[in-house]
Amino acid sequence: SIEGDGESGWDDFNVWVDGQPDSQPAREVDHSDDLYQMYTSGTTGRPKGTVLAHEAVTANMTQATQIINIEQGDRDLIIAPLYHAAAALTAFAVVGMGGTLVIHEDFIPPDVVRALSQGNIAYTTMVPAMIQACLVYVPDVAERNYDTLKGITYGASPIAEQTLRRAMEVFKCDFTQVYGMTELTACVTSMSPSDHSRALESKSELLLSAGRPVVGAEIRIVDEDDNDLPNGTIGEIIVNGPQVMKGYWNLQDESDEALRGGWMHTGDAGVVDDEGYLYVQDRVKDMIVSGGENVYPRVVEDVLFTHPAVADSAVIGVPDAQWGEAVKALVVLREGASATDEEIMEFCLGKLGGFERPRSVDFVTELPRNATGKVLKRVLREPYWEGHGRRVAGV
Repeated sequence: SIEGDGESGWDDFNVWVDGQPDSQPAREVDHSDDLYQMYTSGTTGRPKGTVLAHEAVTANMTQATQIINIEQGDRDLIIAPLYHAAAALTAFAVVGMGGTLVIHEDFIPPDVVRALSQGNIAYTTMVPAMIQACLVYVPDVAERNYDTLKGITYGASPIAEQTLRRAMEVFKCDFTQVYGMTELTACVTSMSPSDHSRALESKSELLLSAGRPVVGAEIRIVDEDDNDLPNGTIGEIIVNGPQVMKGYWNLQDESDEALRGGWMHTGDAGVVDDEGYLYVQDRVKDMIVSGGENVYPRVVEDVLFTHPAVADSAVIGVPDAQWGEAVKALVVLREGASATDEEIMEFCLGKLGGFERPRSVDFVTELPRNATGKVLKRVLREPYWEGHGRRVAGV
């Protein structure tokens, strides 16, 4: 069901539905026919239109309902824009299971927290930046009652372990992480609530995992020649399954490259452990090469997020005459907190390898993000790389 007043001049949705014929329209649709185009977020370049078939969306809806136990009558709060793959799939899945969509036009942390505590909300999906904003910018977030909240699903970008632990303490509901991308309809792996419980009880490193493949999906970790890599070795994540896109709209060369060998090449770097859990390290294009060593920004960011003065952070590579690239941290401080660049760099001693530690720190008031909360690292890199070539990044 859909609630809320519509815009003036628009037809009432329920009146429109009631006015339709009872019989199904005479139209034949094949499972392989195009259903819609969903555009990529454009974090590493121009957005591309992914062509998704009926079978891809139907398959991912089925996979999603196995991840999240939506029941008839459950109310799901949608915060992300509906042109985001996860929001669109959530809307389909919730309506398909007889649930109710509660849609917020904008992400306003106090409004979201109020809805979760007072709006009889059972489920919601947020990106990590949204979760963090609710925890940081709503003073009474921990004092509210979230008895109706059954679960929070999160994904789309890495989450700091400190943020996740705090969110689990505050909201006291099930947490499910999903990993995916627009080219995969939405999700391809899931870390279940039971995985989260296990992480808290006996295997804390699982909190940094994106889980295991959903039913019907396969993942591989490969090198630059698409050779399989052993467990524990970082490489590119490639995916096969019914939810994979047909291709990019009017971009045949890009489609052929992304789908070479029948597998979707995600452009994400990751590693799989011996139990099959996937750990997403970073975008391959965001990897920093310093003195011949590969530095994955997320590893550094996870450490920075544990500093008590840090509210947000992003790590990029900047030109360095000696090492090719040097690690730079851009840091947003918590309100009322203070720290110097030397204190931030010293904090990383013993927590990171010598080649991973930031060599410089810039303090900023905010980080540039797209509409779905992903940090635009190509925007952060631009002023530092003006006049330079870059071997690794997609700018």
